[in-house]
Amino acid sequence: MKDSLLRAGRGYQRTFLAFTAGQKAVAIVGTAALLLGAVLVYHWVSAPAYAPLFTNMSSKDASAVVSKLDAQGTAYQITNGGATVMVPQEEVYKDRIALSGAGLPSGSDGGYSLLDNQSLSTSDFQQQVNYKRAMEGELAKTLASMDGVSTAVVHLALPSKQVFADTQDPTTASVLLNVKPGATLDTNQVQAVVHLVASSIDGLDPTKVTVADQTGKLLSTSGDATGDALAASTRDQQVLAFQTQESTRIQAILDRVLGTGNGTVQVTADLNFDQAKTSSKTYKRADPKGLTSSSTVGSEKYQGPASGATANGIVGPDGQLTQTGAAGSTGSSTYAKNSSTSDEALNWTTEDRSLAPGGVNSLHVGVVLDKVAAAKINPTLLQATIASAIGYNTKRGDTMNVSVLPFDRTAETAAAAALKAQTAADQQSQLMNYAKSAVPVIILLLALLIAWLRGRKKAKQRKEATEYLVEQLRDGAAARAGLASPVALSPAATLLALEGPSEDDAIRDELASLVDDQPEDVAALLRGWLVEKTP
Repeated sequence: MKDSLLRAGRGYQRTFLAFTAGQKAVAIVGTAALLLGAVLVYHWVSAPAYAPLFTNMSSKDASAVVSKLDAQGTAYQITNGGATVMVPQEEVYKDRIALSGAGLPSGSDGGYSLLDNQSLSTSDFQQQVNYKRAMEGELAKTLASMDGVSTAVVHLALPSKQVFADTQDPTTASVLLNVKPGATLDTNQVQAVVHLVASSIDGLDPTKVTVADQTGKLLSTSGDATGDALAASTRDQQVLAFQTQESTRIQAILDRVLGTGNGTVQVTADLNFDQAKTSSKTYKRADPKGLTSSSTVGSEKYQGPASGATANGIVGPDGQLTQTGAAGSTGSSTYAKNSSTSDEALNWTTEDRSLAPGGVNSLHVGVVLDKVAAAKINPTLLQATIASAIGYNTKRGDTMNVSVLPFDRTAETAAAAALKAQTAADQQSQLMNYAKSAVPVIILLLALLIAWLRGRKKAKQRKEATEYLVEQLRDGAAARAGLASPVALSPAATLLALEGPSEDDAIRDELASLVDDQPEDVAALLRGWLVEKTP
């Protein structure tokens, strides 16, 4: 084994020394590339796959977990700003169970867990402070679970109760939200935060809650009328949505007629958000030619003394008049009255109407067309088309102005040039990456090609040298045997002739070199000769 390795080493050495300078450089670079590729593949195969052990941990819990992993000698990686610890995938469950048994992560940065370790010696002030911290921690955990919120910090100002005071200091709260990158909180979410905090603290008015984000932007200030602010925000959103809808419809017409970027539009809408309710009752005859539903006829008749007659006498105890003398005059009077009433059949309709808010009071549209593109169309016809599309109404005060002006294309040209340059740079970078990835492969293929060509050339030279040596040996053996033709000499006779003294030292040297370089080929050749039959 040792001799074979030494002979192979000497053969490689002689082959390398026979190379030219360029071939030596290619061989060295190819060998280095092969070794580097093997090392990279080994590292890639042997590198463990990491999986999260715990995520969204506090700094205190992360420090405790890392210290425990260091003590165990477990490899780990820290990601997500220190909030996530990753370990090899095959050790995730084992390490998680071990750390959970040790009480990690504890999650005791706040919340009601602060009240677990109170003793009888705790003062009233400590109890109040711990209660305040517990409420702040629980509220922070609750707010951090909202979509778009990474972490939250809550500060409460809980004034002490004054027994003999008519008025109490108000409770206030301030909330700092760490919004996730790319996320935004709309007005409804901010109001949800305000009311969630206010509903969790006894006696806290929603107007006393202040909300801000990590950039210092004030989302809700203390003293805001939350209901009015929410209603105003809702109205603003509705107006903006309506204006956007109308602008999109007009812009679609402009892009279709003039082409993209050749027209722009702005819409301002005045919407009516007043709520109104009206009631009305309408009467009409059921059947103008029909019969009356009811009728009443009445008559009155009276007959008595004349109007000029007078009665004399004394009023008795029962109210009757006792005549004491003759009447002043004689005669009688009569009275008659006739009346009739008829009711006709009638129908009536009662209507209650509620007007929903959001009606359009007026609509104002401004359209600007590019001078070059507008030269090919009729602006008046385009204005009429837009007016028909948006329901333009002059009676309610709608206005529309279509202007033709030259557009400034400087920004678009610069943006196109920058985009083209960036695209070219990206393509060049991609080509460079492809080239970097392809260079080791090309070097490896060239090394393999050179090795194959060298092997092929060496096999051809080996074959020619073998044939030449065989011919020389046959000629020498035939000369010693006194034969005219070397072909007549058998392989066995050739071997016997080689045993004698030889005058051709050059042939022996070449044979010795061939045996050193190609011992397997020479051994195979000799074995083939030995099995041949002699004539």
